[in-house]
Amino acid sequence: MMVRYELLGALGLLFLGARGQSDNLGLSDGYITLSTANFNAKIVKDAQVLASLTPAGSTFDFLPFDKISVRANNGQYHWGDITFRYRQQGATTWIDGNSATARKPITAVTTGALAASNLAPTLTTSPLNITREWINVSGDLGLRFTIANTGASTIELGSLGFPAEFNSIFTNRAAADIQSLCSLSDPYVGMHAGYIRANPISGTGAALVVTPLNGTDTPFEAYRNLAEQSFSSTGYGSQTFEGFYEWQVLTKAWAEKEWAGVTPWNQASSRTLAPGQSMQFGLRFSIAKGGVRDLDATVSGTGTPVAVGVPGYIIPRGSPAQLFLQSSSSVSSMSSDPSGALTIKEVSTGSYTVTPSSSAWGRVRLTVNYANGKTQTIHYHVTKASTDTLSNLGTFLTTKQWFNDTTDPFGRANSVMTYDYEVGAIVTQDPRVWVAGLSDEGGTGAYLAAMMKQSIQPNADEVAKLEMFVDKVLWGTIQTSDFAVRKSIFYYDKSALPSYPYKTTFDWGSWTSWNKASAYAIDRAYNYVHVTAAYWSMYRVARAYPSLVKSHTWDWYLLQAYNTIIRAMKNDVGYNRDGLMGETVFGEILTDLTREGKTTEASALSTAMKSRAAQWDSEAVPYGSEMAWDSTGQEGVYYWSKYFGYTNTMTKTVNSVLGYMPTVPHWGWNGNARRYWDNIYGGKLQRIERQIHHYGSGLNSLVLLSAFRSNTSDWYMLQVGYGGTSGPLSNINQDGFAAASFHSWPNTLKWDGYSGDYGPGFLGMALGSGTYVAQHKTFGLLAYGGTVTSSAGVSSVTVTTQGPVRRKVFIGPLNVLLTTDAGVIDGFSYASDGSSISVILNQLSGGPSASSVVLWIETTSGSAKYTVSSPTVTQSRQGWAIPLSSSPVTVQLKRA
Repeated sequence: MMVRYELLGALGLLFLGARGQSDNLGLSDGYITLSTANFNAKIVKDAQVLASLTPAGSTFDFLPFDKISVRANNGQYHWGDITFRYRQQGATTWIDGNSATARKPITAVTTGALAASNLAPTLTTSPLNITREWINVSGDLGLRFTIANTGASTIELGSLGFPAEFNSIFTNRAAADIQSLCSLSDPYVGMHAGYIRANPISGTGAALVVTPLNGTDTPFEAYRNLAEQSFSSTGYGSQTFEGFYEWQVLTKAWAEKEWAGVTPWNQASSRTLAPGQSMQFGLRFSIAKGGVRDLDATVSGTGTPVAVGVPGYIIPRGSPAQLFLQSSSSVSSMSSDPSGALTIKEVSTGSYTVTPSSSAWGRVRLTVNYANGKTQTIHYHVTKASTDTLSNLGTFLTTKQWFNDTTDPFGRANSVMTYDYEVGAIVTQDPRVWVAGLSDEGGTGAYLAAMMKQSIQPNADEVAKLEMFVDKVLWGTIQTSDFAVRKSIFYYDKSALPSYPYKTTFDWGSWTSWNKASAYAIDRAYNYVHVTAAYWSMYRVARAYPSLVKSHTWDWYLLQAYNTIIRAMKNDVGYNRDGLMGETVFGEILTDLTREGKTTEASALSTAMKSRAAQWDSEAVPYGSEMAWDSTGQEGVYYWSKYFGYTNTMTKTVNSVLGYMPTVPHWGWNGNARRYWDNIYGGKLQRIERQIHHYGSGLNSLVLLSAFRSNTSDWYMLQVGYGGTSGPLSNINQDGFAAASFHSWPNTLKWDGYSGDYGPGFLGMALGSGTYVAQHKTFGLLAYGGTVTSSAGVSSVTVTTQGPVRRKVFIGPLNVLLTTDAGVIDGFSYASDGSSISVILNQLSGGPSASSVVLWIETTSGSAKYTVSSPTVTQSRQGWAIPLSSSPVTVQLKRA
């Protein structure tokens, strides 16, 4: 992400512009108030679209009622609008219908509903007669449409959508107002089990869920982005206003045209209406009074099936996952697409194991058919085995993405650079100079991922190349001799390089095409994190596998990391009082400085971080950024608030993350932290669009996983957090290329062509992932990143580890965190009463061998302490040094 204020100023004309606005809704004629046991609502009298929706007894409005006067134009969508496409049976051309295109006052009718209208006046003439009703559904609010074919021919309805509007407009709002007024929504495109969930952006208070209305056949087939004209008052389709989407029930007409060649989330369908026939469709609005943690129970309370997957919906080949289904109707059949990609085994009523085949890879849809006729789709992404995925990534980064042209005048030779997978080439030029300039997130994503990969799965050949990168590019070119970090080492400057063949097909006239002086500026604190993490990764490799590292000693790398952080905190560096993406690694460095006995450096670093944490604790919204609203500062704010004991800011930050990071039965949205503008800065396909598993997923998962380790009773944080930490695995394709993010618009549904800013998300995964054991009040003992063996009455639990990081184990029932600096933890077992723990350590399969491993034991809550009882070990770096050989080593721990 780059200097976003500049983007809003320089590119604002693309999104904003002062254009005239009108009152096509008829606001001057007033509103109709609707009340149910659970809601107070207002609909516009002339249009009968929803203008305000507040929970009973609350003033919080899920809709932008305070912006209704600037959202009254034709073409601006609201709940209660309808879009559709139809054709006479046998015809080939689809005809569009849209209640928002040319509004006219509707015709009110009496049906016994809270309010009802015939939409004929606001629709173009067609054989379809549409009646809309707002109804009371057991205290909830319902929206029901009756569509009747009044013509003489059979009609095929090929598209049907219900626009969804929430108060996600940040434009012209102060940060505190965004927190108090706005809400965010996320979809689950799960057919009859689908829903849209919404919650206050603060993550606190009641949440809202929209489900299919019982008595109608209203599956959630697709989630389509809606095009609207953009006005300066709201900035539709900009960084401050992502835009709106619609719940699509039918999508065949779109699949045949705009989405041709794209594999949709669900199979596209249509319906036919014979002359005189009618159909009903509808949605139900319900309040989750307990907030986001209460959403599943609220969905279930509407009669909608609920699915919960453990460890989520991104799962490796051959490893069994768990699936729990809750429905009032029994399951009649289950199948996967592609066929045979998943093997489903029922363990007990409502409980299943889901095991991908050895050849499965990529998107897999599991379809569950219920006896009552409802269909649910659960969306998985299958990866290779995690160790294979990381191996492929490391190879691709250090071969295909390895740039070694020593004639390069920018000094980039011997580095891991941004890659364009669609053309199969390194990106050596881009008008956004940082993308090709090995700085900013968009340019460091490749080398940062390559470096962090070594910290969890080192490879000798890769380490050798990365040492070369450090000596020839990082230290001295990206970074100056006083530890400052440049914003880009590629630039557009014909006066400095008159003979360089800049591509003439590019537009070099934008603010993004910095000259040499601007590119060499050292004033962006975010860039210092990437360099720091690179040094820290090499420190960890040199400490655990000293024979792999040739150029420098471990302490050189550790002190390089330390000095880079200290330099970032100087007054000539901007944004250093904000939370920085990936700065959890600062905490790792402080821990390692302390363990290594470097007390002077540790004290200085602690002092610098405490100054920031104290400032954040004094701020109402301490999540500053380069943007008007962002989901990047929370990680750093949480880490240091927890470290220094600022509990109020800790709680507020966890809630903030939960406000933009959902859990749903879909790999793309489960644990997907809200990002929608960064393809402008680091992607190939540049547009404002909800990004799937951009780096926010991995980074924000650090907050939730850390919070769970301190409060194991809050399983919801683990479910969301582990979904986020798994996200970066899905970005890695079968060749090992890691894309910046996945494009969620239904006309695309593919990974971006650029590697871009992938790296920070991988950093989050490397620092946060592991094997987590949790006790769930309904589902029992669960393992995330492992397989648990236990049964009622058994006095011990055994777990086999899986996943990308097999050096971290958290035993939730005991509040014990185990980490190592080398090798892997193959598995562990523990006594249910917490009296003992057994850990199996081993060498990394296919990797370098370590002569010993340091095991750290931490109790995250309570007063229990554990020590190593066997084998005989020595203390080292505040842990236990355990010799390793070619055979597994079992370490016994006992409670002191």
